[in-house]
Amino acid sequence: MNETQAAYQSVDALQTALGKQDYIAERGLAVAIYLALKTGKPLFLEGDAGVGKTEVAKVLAALLGSELIRLQCYEGLDVNTAVYEWNYAAQILHLRLMESERLGRAAMEAELFSQRFLLKRPLLQALESGREGKPPVLLIDELDRSDEEFEAFLLELLSDFQITIPEIGTVKAALPPVVVLTSNRTREIHDALKRRCLYYWIDYPHFRKELAIVERKAPDVPPMLARQITAFIQDMRSLELFKRPGIAETLDWTAALIALDQKALALETVQDTLGVILKYQDDVEMLDAATIQNMLERAQVEAQRAG
Repeated sequence: MNETQAAYQSVDALQTALGKQDYIAERGLAVAIYLALKTGKPLFLEGDAGVGKTEVAKVLAALLGSELIRLQCYEGLDVNTAVYEWNYAAQILHLRLMESERLGRAAMEAELFSQRFLLKRPLLQALESGREGKPPVLLIDELDRSDEEFEAFLLELLSDFQITIPEIGTVKAALPPVVVLTSNRTREIHDALKRRCLYYWIDYPHFRKELAIVERKAPDVPPMLARQITAFIQDMRSLELFKRPGIAETLDWTAALIALDQKALALETVQDTLGVILKYQDDVEMLDAATIQNMLERAQVEAQRAG
């Protein structure tokens, strides 16, 4: 049993430790994280943007005292950016030096394609890293933004924790990283990748959980305002919006209202700060004054009931 597997001996202990890092995880997510640590399998998290998927990797790195290595995915991501590339400028300079020394072709190739000229990107760094015997946490963020070709490239890494570099050979992790992959599900991820991972869907939080997050992350917020914010956001998610607000938007809105010295929600304040919560003009236009007023009244009732 390695240090990562021995870090937390029960789901309850892990769930408590996550809470101490200000991450409130429901039982199902805590079980998924616990099993990922125990079995060494990658953890694949899906859910809408802003529900706390990326934060899982950050909190895990803090809990384990490990380095966090992050690969942010995007369309067109390739091996040169994600794994490695050769330092061509340095190779050319070294090649000229070797030509003056009249080395043989085999010796020149061995020199040029050696570790000294290899620029290591996040995936290769994760295989070779390990601070004080602790595996790094590798975050492959928003995998759904990358191409299917890159997704296929990850299969070797996720199954065997190794990468093949044609000029050097296979690089295998002596201490496999803790791998967390996230997806906002803008496209479906292939089954071949999912089979190599433990899977968990992170949904929008229920009222009590979101209220606890607001109170934990913004301890200066007045209790009644915290309940009103949570109730208002929960109600907003029931609307037919193009992009429903996540926990990140809830916390941003809370910070904005605190900065404006608000003690309770009011129509004018909500109208002035809609851009903190909603990111599309069509969604903003959907919330006219009458709609917001009705939502405020419902939020006040829910806040009083929860008080």
